[in-house]
Amino acid sequence: MEKLPGLPGKEPVRAGRYGHVGPLSVTEIDADAWYDVLAAAHRHDRPNTPAPERDAEAGRLYVPALRSRSVAFALPDPGAVAGTAVGYAGIALVRLFDTEENAATAFLDTLTVHPGRRGRGVGGALWSQVRALLVAEGRTSLTGLVHRGGAGERFATGCGAECALPLVAYVQTVAGAVDMPSAASAASAAGAAGAAGISGTPGSDVTGEPKGSEGTEDAEGSRLLPDGYRFAAWSGLVPDEHAATHARAHNAMQDAPIGDLDEQHDPWDADRVRAATRVILDRGGMMLTVAAIAEADGTVAGYTELVLPTPDSVRALQYDTAVIPEHRGRGLGRAVKLRMLAYLRARRPGVREIMTTVAEGNAPMLAVNAALGYRAESGLGIYQVRI
Repeated sequence: MEKLPGLPGKEPVRAGRYGHVGPLSVTEIDADAWYDVLAAAHRHDRPNTPAPERDAEAGRLYVPALRSRSVAFALPDPGAVAGTAVGYAGIALVRLFDTEENAATAFLDTLTVHPGRRGRGVGGALWSQVRALLVAEGRTSLTGLVHRGGAGERFATGCGAECALPLVAYVQTVAGAVDMPSAASAASAAGAAGAAGISGTPGSDVTGEPKGSEGTEDAEGSRLLPDGYRFAAWSGLVPDEHAATHARAHNAMQDAPIGDLDEQHDPWDADRVRAATRVILDRGGMMLTVAAIAEADGTVAGYTELVLPTPDSVRALQYDTAVIPEHRGRGLGRAVKLRMLAYLRARRPGVREIMTTVAEGNAPMLAVNAALGYRAESGLGIYQVRI
């Protein structure tokens, strides 16, 4: 029986002792055991940041990302020492892109080893199975998000990966956040909340705000938008009247820094925008969007998106912020992000932080975030390994 290498001072474990690795259909995965590995690793590696949410991780596991299919790997752990068993010793999830532009690439959503099983070859066993899948699928490269300066980076570089795009994670504190009841305990109040405009059917909540109306000024009364623009805000699916030009604005992201990544830009259209939002909703999350609308033709000139992994999340995730080239240099990026803060406080007042990642070379967005009070939290990188 094959032995997997261990670290000095640690007994190597035998591969067979951990049972089947995969690949597995995600429906074969025990979501609780999967989450236990992620939660234990987070407590060990990043104890001062918000913990992963069980429902959000189950959503990521069971609902595939747009234009890809997911393959899971798990090492069941029989518990070599009585009383120390954990459901899985390690887990991995791979996204295989299914578009023509990225048919040769893949993304490693996670490769995580339970802290109590590290140094025993578990990560190596998972990686060997992931690599075999990539070879069988004809993939020539794999990327993944890695925290720089820690065990994950050491493992990645040990597998031959290099940092293709350095990133920094930034966090902004949301002023005025309040403690909120959980979604379950708040269910009985849903009717009153709906009447107040705080909740609704995804895709049905749209706020149009003409220039000069309440909400277009910041706390000090200074106008956020220059003349010729107005705000629109919505939760969930993009309204039909904005769908086409919102997709065009998404395509403005193609000039964002991508470093040395093999992954290519997939063009956006209205159907893809809606499908990407449905993935978030199907996973149990929320998406909020604020757009700057050019009054001359009614098109989306710029926008920003926030995602809450669950309705109870206290940390929101900043998704795209983009301004189309002909409208740049007018402060629209800053304006939509400031308006988003007000929209977020009205919709989900329990959110305390917003986290975003920015490429080190993206000077314009770094300047916007600095002006808005974001603070650096950690160094990240998209690492890439050639297969």
